[in-house]
Parts: sequence; C-alpha cells; structure tokens
Amino acid sequence: MHESDSITRIKGVGEKRAELYRSIGIETVGDMLRYFPRDYTDYSLPVPMNELQPEDTAVFAGTVIKKLRPYLSPRYSIFRLTVSDGTDTVLIAFFNSKYSFDSLEEGQDYIFCGKIKGTILAKECTSPTFIKSGNRNMLVPKYHLTGGLSANIISNCVKTALASCSISDPLPENIREEHSLMDYKTALENVHFPVSRDTLGEARRRLGFEELLTLQLGLRLMKNRSKRITPVVMEDADLGDFFGSLKFTPTGAQTRSINECIEDMKSGSPMNRLLQGDVGSGKTLVAAALCCFAAKNGCQSALMAPTEILAKQHYETLSSFLSPLGINVVLLTGSTVKKPVYAALESGEADVAVGTHALIQSAVTFRSLGLVITDEQHRFGVRQRTVLSSKGMSPHTLVMSATPIPRTLAFAVYGDLDVSVLDEMPKGRIPIKTYGVDSSYRERIFRFIRKYIAKGFQAYIVCPFVEKSETMTDKASAEEYFESLKQTWFSDIPVGLLHGKMKQAAKDDTMARFKSGEIKLLIATTVIEVGIDVPNAVIMVIENAEQFGLSQLHQLRGRVGRGSEQSHCILITDSKSEYTKARVDTMVRTSDGFEIANEDLKLRGPGNFFGAAQHGLPELKIADITADTMLLHESEQAAGALLSEDPKLSSPENAGIRRLVQNLFRERETFGVN
Repeated sequence: MHESDSITRIKGVGEKRAELYRSIGIETVGDMLRYFPRDYTDYSLPVPMNELQPEDTAVFAGTVIKKLRPYLSPRYSIFRLTVSDGTDTVLIAFFNSKYSFDSLEEGQDYIFCGKIKGTILAKECTSPTFIKSGNRNMLVPKYHLTGGLSANIISNCVKTALASCSISDPLPENIREEHSLMDYKTALENVHFPVSRDTLGEARRRLGFEELLTLQLGLRLMKNRSKRITPVVMEDADLGDFFGSLKFTPTGAQTRSINECIEDMKSGSPMNRLLQGDVGSGKTLVAAALCCFAAKNGCQSALMAPTEILAKQHYETLSSFLSPLGINVVLLTGSTVKKPVYAALESGEADVAVGTHALIQSAVTFRSLGLVITDEQHRFGVRQRTVLSSKGMSPHTLVMSATPIPRTLAFAVYGDLDVSVLDEMPKGRIPIKTYGVDSSYRERIFRFIRKYIAKGFQAYIVCPFVEKSETMTDKASAEEYFESLKQTWFSDIPVGLLHGKMKQAAKDDTMARFKSGEIKLLIATTVIEVGIDVPNAVIMVIENAEQFGLSQLHQLRGRVGRGSEQSHCILITDSKSEYTKARVDTMVRTSDGFEIANEDLKLRGPGNFFGAAQHGLPELKIADITADTMLLHESEQAAGALLSEDPKLSSPENAGIRRLVQNLFRERETFGVN
C-alpha cells in the first residue's frame, strides 16, 4: 500500500466510510496519515477525586466499583457506573453508548476525562473519554470530526495505515541530519500516538519544518519564475506634469515607493511587487503615478478591485489625477455597458482600465497591457491575478493591500513579491478618537450623532448582519436598524441603507446621495469596509463589535478621519469575553495598522487572519507561522541552500520535496511540470 492509494485500501474502510472521510478532505492513504490531531488529552496527571470541583473539566483516575442496571427506553438509554480512587466517588453516565459502557470492566483501573457535574458531595460525569491505566500513550489525540467518525475510528485507521503503508521520506537525508530531524515515519507515529511531550515536540518540529520548507520553496520558485525577461521594458519618462498637477506634496514613502516600482519596470524583468500601507496612506496616488508612467511608455494599465464600490472609487480618483493629463481612464464592472469599453481597450484608445472581476472575462482584450494592479489582493486568488496578467505579454504587476500584514505572515502570503511599504501618513490627518462602550450608551451616541449632523457633518452606523436571524436575535441587523432609526431618533434626518444584497443600481444611488451630502446618516454592513471616501463623515459607530476581527474594525474605522475635522469611532459591545475586551482595548489604544495586525494575528492565529478571503496562502496543517519563528528562519535558510544547488528541484534526491511543493500549491504549471 502506498500513500497515493485510495483511502479504501485501508482495512476497515468501505465506500460508505470513505465518503465520510472525503467530507473532511481525506481521499488517499497519505491524506489519512497527514490528518493531524487538533489537540491532545493528557491523561498523565489525574486529579484526586476529592479535589474535583463541579463545572471543572478534569482528568481523574479510579477503579470501576459497580456497573448499575441500565435505563432502557425506545427513545434513549442511560448506562451508569461508579468509580472511586479511595478519596471520593464519581457517578459516570453514558447516553446511548452501550459500547463505552461494555468497554469498562468492574475491578479495572481507568483514567477518565470529562466535565464534572452534580455537587461537591455527589459528583457526576457524563460521557467522559477514558483509557486503561498503564496505557503507554498518555497523550491521546483529538481530531476534527464529522458525524459517523469518532476519534477512535480515526486513530484505528491511522494505526492500520502506519502498519501497512510503504512510507518514503520526502526530505533528503542531508537536510534531516543538518537540522537534527526525525525521519518521516517516526514523526507520523509520534504526532498521532505520542509517548511523551518531548517526542510529540520533536515530531511536530520535523513535520513543521517540512511544511515551512515546502511553503518557502514554492514561493521562491514562483518568484524566480517572475524574474524572466519581459518585452515590456520601460524607459525613463518625465512625470513632472503629473506631480505638478497635484494639490499636495506626496509623502516621502509615496515618492520612495513610486521610484522603487519605476526601477522594477525599467529592469527588463516583470515587476512583481506588493505595495502595503495603512488605511489612508495614499496607495492610489502611487498607482496613478505608475499608470501615468506606463502611458508615457505607450502601455495600458489595468487596476482590479474586489467590489464595484471600490472599483468606482478608484475610477473617480484615477480619473481626477490622470484625465487632466490626457490619459483616458475607463470603468469596467458587472453593471457597465461593456461593448464600448471592450472596443476602447482593444484599439488602445483607453489607457487605463479600472474594474472588478469583469476585467478577467475572456471578451476583454488589451492592445498593449503593460501594468496590472490588484487592490486588496488577499480578496482574490493567485489564479485571478494570473489570468489578468495573461492578457499582456508578461506585464508588470503591483498588488496593493490596506490590510497591514505582520512581517512573519507577509512572507508566507506574499513571498513571491518584492515589498514596498507606505509607513508615513499624509500631513494634516487628525488621529481618530476611539471609544469602547456597551449598549447602555446607545441613546447618548444617538444624541452625539445628531449634534454633529446639526453642524453639517455625516455619520456611519455599521451592523454585522443584513437581516435579523432566528439564531442571532441579539445582534444588530442593518435593515431592522434602518427602519427603527428613521422612525424614531432620526425621523427628521435623511437616513440611508447600504448592504451587499441590494441591487447594484440601488447601492450606487445610495452611495452617490451619501457622498453628495443628501443622506446624513448611513446604516450599512461591511460593504463599506474598503473604498468609501467621504471626508465629511466624521462618526463611525460599529454595533456588536465582537462580531468583527481587529483588522476589519481598523478598516471600518478608516472610513472616517479623512477630512480636517476631528473624527470619532465608537465600538458597541455587551460581550464580557476576554477576547473581545482585548480587541476593543487594542483599538482604543492605537491607530497603528501594523500594531493592530500583530495583535490580530496573536489573538486569532494565521489561519483566521484573513477570514474566508481567497488570499492564495496554501493551508498549513501543523506549522504555526507566528509561534514557529525559529523554525521559519531555519527552513528559510534551508530553502535558499537547496535552490542554490538545485534551482528546479530536478535531482532524484529532491523528488520527494518537489512533489510536496506541487501538492501544497496545487499548481503544477508554476514549476514547469507538464
């Protein structure tokens, strides 16, 4: 049996159970071996029964004293027994689990883990997990499960696979020796069935190193691929008219980033660069300067944004910068009239195309696409960026992100790119005052909003949901909030509603009326998270702030503070959790997006940092980019050394690691494999 064989080759796995395994991503024997535990129950330190407290989840050891008569009924069954360790007794109950009850024998010693119920004088525990005393493996794995698959079923399947499968080590022997790593099979055995914390640590280190090495090799290969020669070699062009037309002086960071990009575009290799900056740091100005530079070199540019609202915002901003210079900017979204835009792009009449995913449709043809810009890149997949680039002859690529990314994660997400950072804010920006309050402040907040509206300013209220849900009755919904406020607190004030389920024409109309000042208060969902620029809006209220990630809260806050008036952000939450408190405290304490991103990464972990966004980062199953910094550094050095000796991983001893790279990225063409 080999790792590439179907899961059905494992004894005891029929087609019905194979379907259950497929539902959690396990299709092959190798997938089974790499289905790593999410955690472990440590049975090595049981608590004496007389120290157990109700509501504690605890590990305790005892002898089965008596198995009681089961309660059996057509609807359910209860199986009970008593255990004692000499200091106290616990009544254990299993619901509808005769198998567990039958597995426990009177007079035998076991170690249990479960939540203690009852009282201090009559302790109970329902459906605990358990092992026999003296079991060699005191760390018992917990797996992500689905209906029909228990932890025991998965463990037994892994044991069978380990015993029957021919397992080859994908890491070359010299790398294992140099970094003192376990062999692959031993690591698999000890991550699934660890004898001790030490062996578990060594197993995780081996498998984590392998995973990080695979990630970094793949990203380096992608980066090397982008360094091929491009026919789009640009020459020096005078941007004096562009900078002379500006009504402000660019920041040093903007000027530096523009120069870095221009040097790339003149180099003879395609630019492949990330422009990373906080909310309001001026990324669009950099994009406009590069579009101008490309136009002066006879090349077209395309800027792709994730939403129609953001695309229109960019279109308006780029037009204001470029149209006075005779550079023709067009907009292409799902709701635009497309044929005239298609014709202008194909003929070369249009110099710059701004749009959504509509830009990557097969009907779109460019005459001379030389620069591709994607905004909020983590909302796209790597392939979407590639499709847009394929519409030119190896064009230059710039990806922009207003989500500051901690350095440890930036490499993993954007390791195939060079990086420019806008670490300087335009002059005149007044820091936003941020407050964290509970719902008892709501009426005071409404009065506060009315005061500012009376002065001629505008405000946002953001809700986490569009509609009221049966399961989320205590959460704010935009539609209900809108109906309530326009009939009560703001009955005499124009109130607007904006959310993602509205038709595009309705969204456009609402946004236009808010930008013009006709609508004074906008009730919205996170559809306004990026791209909305209304300098007259000075108050941002976020309901149920616990429903949002830190970086998302920071993005929402960035919709205000864009003018010369002091702006305010008010976070409302009744949550008492330490997690929510930590997030709100961070928002109140700092407005530095990079500091906030670091806190967000600590609180949520890299797997959840981008939510459900298709950012192109391959899934890591065991390594932790935030915690395994030393391992990240080690694997980075190993990747560099490996590629310097074997740039395409084509040697026979590197066949295993090459296969891992291909599997992790699921993109064979990236590495020149047919």
